[in-house]
Amino acid sequence: MTLLPAVSGALLIAAGVAAMWGDLFRRTIPNWLCAATAIAGLALGFATGGAAMLGWHAAHAAIALVAGMLLFRIGLFGGGDAKFYAAVAAWFPLAAAPRLLISVALSGLALLVVWFVYRRATGKPISRSGDNPGDKLPYGIAIAIGALVARLALA
Repeated sequence: MTLLPAVSGALLIAAGVAAMWGDLFRRTIPNWLCAATAIAGLALGFATGGAAMLGWHAAHAAIALVAGMLLFRIGLFGGGDAKFYAAVAAWFPLAAAPRLLISVALSGLALLVVWFVYRRATGKPISRSGDNPGDKLPYGIAIAIGALVARLALA
């Protein structure tokens, strides 16, 4: 059981790096990565607290997925971002949902500031239309960083 925190942390870091890379360079987060991340998070829940804890992790992931899909439906969130957020939510019991949400939101704010400065410095237009996929904010970066910060805060 002593290796569990290190192994789970390494898996979450690997998933985060893969999601950040894909979102930054292709503006996509693969479904297989979201599924693998969710399965690993649910396995962690089971390993740390049995079926009861698995249920709390699964409830968090399900609520996050429904909320993310609603945000996607109204155009405020990307579909890959919604799925990846739900996948990392599977790493946390429902009681830790506010911690994850705040960590991701603050990471998103920092990302937005960096993105805005970068776009201004390079002379690229800042618009919400996103006609060019490269113009969209790669929010998977904020989700990955926020998840890691929230995980470290629980350790």
